[in-house]
Amino acid sequence: MIDLYTWETPNGRKISIMLEECGLAYKVHAVDLTRGEQFRPEFVRLNPNGKIPVIIDSEGPDSKPITLMESGAILVYLAAKTGRFLPEGTSGKYKALEWLMFQMGSVGPMFGQLHVFLKLAEPVPYALERYTNEKNRLYGVLDRRLGEGAFLAGEEYSIADIATYPWVARHTLHKADWAQFPNVKRWFDAIGARAAVKRGMAVPAA
Repeated sequence: MIDLYTWETPNGRKISIMLEECGLAYKVHAVDLTRGEQFRPEFVRLNPNGKIPVIIDSEGPDSKPITLMESGAILVYLAAKTGRFLPEGTSGKYKALEWLMFQMGSVGPMFGQLHVFLKLAEPVPYALERYTNEKNRLYGVLDRRLGEGAFLAGEEYSIADIATYPWVARHTLHKADWAQFPNVKRWFDAIGARAAVKRGMAVPAA
């Protein structure tokens, strides 16, 4: 059994999607970020950085429990555990990891900053212009890549897609213009139609 500590964010939903896709049994522990529950001592013991998601796998390596933080590391771990969603061939594997790192280092941080300035902060024109331009640039990178293949790593659905989808799912918040990015729109619709993705995006239950 896997214990998943999560909330209604793109990073949290990466992991619930992966767990659903892999058919792994898991128990949800909602960590309400609006109440600061991620900073409670009992949670900080699981993740010193005070962020979701975190998993505890009672059947980890060598049949011993393992606790993991950081969504990218968790995705790689679950892919290794199940043998799914990370290509076996060396080239395909590293292509998937390359695009996973692109999400972790660019899409997530930049979209996240734009969301803050659009939704939570007082208007800061420079910040809005900076992060809007970067959002559009990153969508352009994704669109060109997805013009080369069905998925980010090529023709095979992978953890790179699972990591990126929940961030693109907030396209209405960050005001993406689908007309400019038709390949991203095609990819987004295809992934959003997957039953496991629909279930994972509903975790934790409202």
